[in-house]
Amino acid sequence: MAAVGSSMTDAFAKYAEYLNKLNDKRERVVKASRDITMNSKKVIFQVHRISKENKEEVLKKAEKDLEVVTNQHVARLVKELQGTDFWKLRRAYSPGVQEYVEAATFCKFCRFGTLLKLEEINATLLALTTDPSLKPLEINVLDYVLGIGDLTGELMRLAIGRISDGELEFAEEICSFTREIHRELTLVAPRMDDNFDMKQKMDTMLQSVMKIENACFSVRVRGSEYIPHLGSGDSSYFSLLGAPDNE
Repeated sequence: MAAVGSSMTDAFAKYAEYLNKLNDKRERVVKASRDITMNSKKVIFQVHRISKENKEEVLKKAEKDLEVVTNQHVARLVKELQGTDFWKLRRAYSPGVQEYVEAATFCKFCRFGTLLKLEEINATLLALTTDPSLKPLEINVLDYVLGIGDLTGELMRLAIGRISDGELEFAEEICSFTREIHRELTLVAPRMDDNFDMKQKMDTMLQSVMKIENACFSVRVRGSEYIPHLGSGDSSYFSLLGAPDNE
């Protein structure tokens, strides 16, 4: 009987040790995710400075900053999660990954006018793997798609800013690109296991598309009289365009 009790005590002690290690790892993963989020936002803010005159300068700085995020903060996350069950700790790092996807895809669009694919991002993470014998971290489809959903909000802000500076053609390129993303995700979203986050993203995405479309349309039809209002942040203007001002 004593042997059984000792065996149970040892088993509980081992499980307690496992939980303590898992909790410690979760704390480190959360910290890495927060750092990724904060620094990815800085990259996004940098990209929003883009104009005809400074495009190359701004994008070079943003891409350099994104490289720092990858090699410092994302690398920490990859190191923590190598060879582990990624889904077990997904909620701890998902916000940072989504923000990173948003920043990386934003840079790619402004540079090439195309969408950065999931396999391209994961190839970048694979290069950060320090132990090839362990399964490397891969961004899953859900976090990638949720990040793309946030991207459309940044594209909307970029388009409005470009119209305010008289770059209507660029804004129309953004409009076409954003509309295509929404169209494609409309086909994907119903297959995503009734994910609540995705439903919210789709609603916000549609609002972003409507704002860009209506802004471009109004400037084309009514001319420059609308342009001063676009950068003002006046919610009544978006109501005038027929789009709700919800982010």
